[in-house]
Amino acid sequence: MSDLEAPLRPKRKKVWVDYFVKFRWIIVIFVVLPISFTIYFLTYLGDVRSEMKSFKQRQKEHDENVKKVVKRLKQRNPSKDGLVCTARKPWIAVGMRNVDYKRARHFEVDLSAFRNILEVDTERMIAKCEPLVNMGQITRVTVPMNLALAVVAELDDLTVGGLINGYGIEGSSHKYGLFSDTVVAYEIVLADGRVVRATKDNEYSDLFHAIPWSQGTLGLLVSAEIRLIPIKEYMRLTYKPVVGNLKDLAQGYIDSFAPRDGDQDNDEKVPDFVETMIYSPNEGVCMTGRYASKEEAKKKGNVINNVGWWFKPWFYQHAQTALKRGEFVEYIPTREYYHRHTRCLYWEGKLILPFADQWWFRFLFGWLMPPKVSLLKATQGEAIRNYYHEMHVIQDMLVPLYKVGDALEWVHQEMEVYPIWLCPHKLFKIPVKAMIYPEPGFELHRRQGDTQNAQMYTDVGVYYAPGPVLRGEVFDGSEAVRRMENWLIENHGYQPQYAVSELNEKNFWKMFDAGLYEHCRRKYGAVGTFMSVYYKSKKGRKTEKEVQEAEQAHLETAYAEVDDQP
Repeated sequence: MSDLEAPLRPKRKKVWVDYFVKFRWIIVIFVVLPISFTIYFLTYLGDVRSEMKSFKQRQKEHDENVKKVVKRLKQRNPSKDGLVCTARKPWIAVGMRNVDYKRARHFEVDLSAFRNILEVDTERMIAKCEPLVNMGQITRVTVPMNLALAVVAELDDLTVGGLINGYGIEGSSHKYGLFSDTVVAYEIVLADGRVVRATKDNEYSDLFHAIPWSQGTLGLLVSAEIRLIPIKEYMRLTYKPVVGNLKDLAQGYIDSFAPRDGDQDNDEKVPDFVETMIYSPNEGVCMTGRYASKEEAKKKGNVINNVGWWFKPWFYQHAQTALKRGEFVEYIPTREYYHRHTRCLYWEGKLILPFADQWWFRFLFGWLMPPKVSLLKATQGEAIRNYYHEMHVIQDMLVPLYKVGDALEWVHQEMEVYPIWLCPHKLFKIPVKAMIYPEPGFELHRRQGDTQNAQMYTDVGVYYAPGPVLRGEVFDGSEAVRRMENWLIENHGYQPQYAVSELNEKNFWKMFDAGLYEHCRRKYGAVGTFMSVYYKSKKGRKTEKEVQEAEQAHLETAYAEVDDQP
């Protein structure tokens, strides 16, 4: 058996859940899609109503809502009430991990009113947003102004708060880093009710660097000031096929955006946007984009593709045509490009609705797409959720750029999932050690893609049913994820916390660094008020007693084993 040959697995006996999942499309078409469309429309009307108010009025309402949050926090009796969490229903979150901690005794704080864009400052090039502002909302406001957030996550429903406290990446992250790297200031309500503004240079700089990846366990985020960049009306996108083995595909991907001479900060050599999709162990398509003016896009001979129209082929399938057509170039309206994966949820839509990519469905019903992820979660019970945990993979592996080939081979051997999404991002070297950090001494190696102040990483996005499941073979999803997490720890990689994790506490703090996070937990009174990030992220149900006992032990022994590591 060759190194890349998948291991032989016995056939798996089908159970009733298999048949329910197979015909789940009936519920999706007749229940989830109509409700999703209605919710999207009503949300749009709410956003328009908000946009009709002046920034001054929105700021006034924001200040009043912050006062309500402070008042609510001060009503909590630590000896009687549970740990603080938001009043947002568990199924509403876009992430795939369980949020069963909200079923335990807890103290809710309602943040549902924090969904407004408070300011677009064209002089400071800053957008001030509340945490429930989503990507569709912000691009609808800024793109007509020829402005955009430096990092715009692809799916419309992803929110500012989720991308900051969790994980946010886009095709521009090889220039600007992760979403949280583009934030200039956070407005946070601390456990004691104080409202503070944290920046990288003020007295709360430690809190500023600790908030990303903290999952809202240091305080309640009520607004953020985020960097804007100038943009143009179109994206000039080049599709380039790559063939060979997985190491060849990885090198083709690296060469698409990382100059071999090391001049990574040269805008003339580095495209504005980058992503690659690996369709098989031997084929992939690299896409690089540069902003282009309306005048350039409409020049004679140029092809304009409005990929956002409901009847258009799904983006990943359109990109795949480069494998037969060869390299080609087209112009896509910028906002439509930003949200190119929204309609089909990357390629998950193919599993949810097997025929939704057909021309007749797209033409007749494509305007109803996509189903809201929150509604999909709401319509699955415990058995269905467990089925997806075992028979489905929705994971991102953040790995150093030079290890992408190894990661692709590992995914093929262990999961055999295609397509695979590749998207690079800078991991900056900062004055303190945050939860995620570059490899020590990376700048001395001068590897392709790295600079003196940032190591280039890549998101290896693994989203689909594994090959063994599609062939009806036995597959242990939990064990596969466990092996993936061990591989990431060994290779200085990271697993975004939105995903279902099998990490125990010891391994969680092997993957992430606890120092700054724990310092801020103690300094700002989060211990005993907010659940720790490990317990908030861990798989399975959490009882209030379990969390309180863990918090007590947290101060004494939780990191002892980490400290002993070489």
